[in-house]
Amino acid sequence: MTDQSDGSRYFLYHSIGQYPGKAADLARSMAEFAGVWGRPDDGQWPAVLGIRQRFIDRWRGILKAPEGSVTTAESVTAAVSSLITALPPDRLRGKRLLIAADCFPSVHFLLQGLAGPMGFTLDTVPLRQGAHWVEDEDFLASWDEGVGLALLTWISSTSSHRIALEPLVAHGRRMGSLIGVDITQGAGLLPFDVSAPEVDFAVSTSLKWMCGTPGAGALYVASALLPDCEPLLRGWFSQDDPFRWDLDRFAFAPDARRFDHGTPGVMAAAASLPALDWHAAQDAPALLAHNRSLSARILDGLDDLGLTLASPRAEDQRGGSLMVRLPDGRPAPALVDALRAQGIHCDARGQTLRLSPGVMTTADGVAALIAALTAALR
Repeated sequence: MTDQSDGSRYFLYHSIGQYPGKAADLARSMAEFAGVWGRPDDGQWPAVLGIRQRFIDRWRGILKAPEGSVTTAESVTAAVSSLITALPPDRLRGKRLLIAADCFPSVHFLLQGLAGPMGFTLDTVPLRQGAHWVEDEDFLASWDEGVGLALLTWISSTSSHRIALEPLVAHGRRMGSLIGVDITQGAGLLPFDVSAPEVDFAVSTSLKWMCGTPGAGALYVASALLPDCEPLLRGWFSQDDPFRWDLDRFAFAPDARRFDHGTPGVMAAAASLPALDWHAAQDAPALLAHNRSLSARILDGLDDLGLTLASPRAEDQRGGSLMVRLPDGRPAPALVDALRAQGIHCDARGQTLRLSPGVMTTADGVAALIAALTAALR
């Protein structure tokens, strides 16, 4: 097996992002945590809650979100569940919840389970015959006054299609719907602002372009929506003062802390904070330009091979990934294994190969990828 530990042939930024020095940063962060947590004094909670707050503040910077509007979540699925089940019953009961068929499947599984108990109809906008993503116009055609909430997938994990967020949000405002957006596949690579256009909530993880660890999700809730939310999962950290322990005087915190509950898990935030610190120090336009330059090289190579692109060709309609449909006679798992043997790391969903060049990927790595694909497919 070829050793490419420098990351030059790494194309998995749609899954687990890497950056130079990540392993050392992560080891140092965990060692520091162990030093604090294992010390026989009373300094543990001030230290680790400070780390968690730094993690939240980093996410506020990514989202351009105001103070008190962001908190942690274990995953995108958990964040969506926490938000939706916190809404007043009349916000969704008897209405439709609109989502696209190219959403993150885990969220769809969640909503299927919540639809019955919460009394809403899950309306999934389908893909057109032979299409790789749901067209914005089809989503708009399904979006009327009967939609209580629309959950938008900013960038699809199966096609890298990027929706036109502004016209979709503007339409949703005219319909009177709540609007949430899953930004996971673009966060950290493409700029995002929760107020431009203004959305009611946003969810993400710290994986992928953010290069963080599992379990380090983020939930943003707009200040106008926060007072209406009463999360079902609540606990002492849901309060403005966690140490108000009068059993008959529970009251939600006025801000996003109301979505906290019991003693917060801080390990994922602590493990991901070095990556978020690294990201904050980068030249964001340069990161995107590097991705676009390498993506153009990959696209040229895929065209030369005559492969069917499963992503939009136009950059302004695409995230940071390129997906390609493999011929039926070339099983994707075998091809992924063959590429891995040459130190080239990517993955597949069905017969769709997913390729995402990031900060450590190089032009030589792209050349190796195209050469390996050429040898395997021809």
